[in-house]
Amino acid sequence: MNQHVIVIGGGPAGLMASIAAAEHGASVTLLDKGDKLGRKLAISGGGRCNVTNRMDLQDLIAHIPGNGRFMHSPFSVFNNEDIIAFFEGLGIELKEEDRGRMFPVNDKATTVVSTLLNRVRALKVNIRTNTSVQSLEYDGERVCAVKLKNGERIQADAVIVATGGKSVPHTGSTGDAYPWAEKAGHTITELYPTEVPITSNERFIKSKELQGLSLREIHLSVINPKGKVIKTHEGDMIFTHFGISGPAALRCSQYVVKALKKFKTKTIEMHIDLFPTTHQELLFQDLIKRVKEEPKKSLKNLLKGFVPERFLLFMLDQLELDGTQPANTFSHDRIRDVASFCKSFSFQANGTLSIEKAFVTGGGVSVKEVEPKTMQSKKKAGLFFCGEVLDIHGYTGGYNITCAFSTGYTAGKSAGELVSQK
Repeated sequence: MNQHVIVIGGGPAGLMASIAAAEHGASVTLLDKGDKLGRKLAISGGGRCNVTNRMDLQDLIAHIPGNGRFMHSPFSVFNNEDIIAFFEGLGIELKEEDRGRMFPVNDKATTVVSTLLNRVRALKVNIRTNTSVQSLEYDGERVCAVKLKNGERIQADAVIVATGGKSVPHTGSTGDAYPWAEKAGHTITELYPTEVPITSNERFIKSKELQGLSLREIHLSVINPKGKVIKTHEGDMIFTHFGISGPAALRCSQYVVKALKKFKTKTIEMHIDLFPTTHQELLFQDLIKRVKEEPKKSLKNLLKGFVPERFLLFMLDQLELDGTQPANTFSHDRIRDVASFCKSFSFQANGTLSIEKAFVTGGGVSVKEVEPKTMQSKKKAGLFFCGEVLDIHGYTGGYNITCAFSTGYTAGKSAGELVSQK
């Protein structure tokens, strides 16, 4: 008789763990409290499902700011190239987009979900949806059963916890596993939102004058109270009715959260550089050249196309420059102010949206208490963790899902091999 592995959670990590455990000889039961599996996967990548990122491993790990070094071991078992081969082997054609992001050619996350589910079913995994877990049970230092909320007890030779974090709770990630892990002796590091929009109480945010304005290929920086740069990210951003969002803002968000806490301050400074590849002096010289070429043109018309129009009008207002005046009526110092504003527009952030609104949860089960080559608990034999329940997080762009698939496969393979040796 094949020995029994229970996987709790039907997201990317849980589905991959179920497949790997079954492929390695175990009898697998997959439990999920929701009515359908792969809900977070189905909405990932804007509904297109960014299945992984094709960067080389060192770059990949550099894009996982939350305990990325831990991922060396799981990646040695199942890495991004293995993920690509896995999906292509199941008949999903993939394409590479900017920054190494990998998507299905048909741009449909639902294809990824259905293909994974078909593989799970083909391996005869026992799927039980609408099944809520109450607790895990132990025989001494070994996991032995899962107790359901309906009172049912399912015996197990190994249990893989893949319940996710606390982000996007409507997909089922509501932090269920943290108490189970603590009961097993694990440390839960402080939870916080990452990859989440940033909030600000600045007057221009409250007035919504820039709401909906996108800035392309900018540098966004988080600045400490002494004026030193904590972190800079490049990419696109958008102004919202509550602050800023978009890829660059999401990547900076965890540094805003940490800085507010570290420096015990209500706000933290942020800078936007609209021309990250051009030195401020060169920008100034370019503006002076424009003035010399068309001295009688109004400043507003002279600067048309230099920055997006709404930002231009906002900048002129902030700098108290009358854009209707001829360009040659402004001193060099005032033109320099324009260059300076474009290079380091400064504003105060006061936090982020809640962890429930975040794409990813920071914090979780401490990776110091998990065996990186197997994902098995160092506290209880036969207990495994994978995916976002762990204190591992990456930036958006396929990094988190790569961690989920890698740790899920590693946990499933290890659990399958463990119970098959019994």
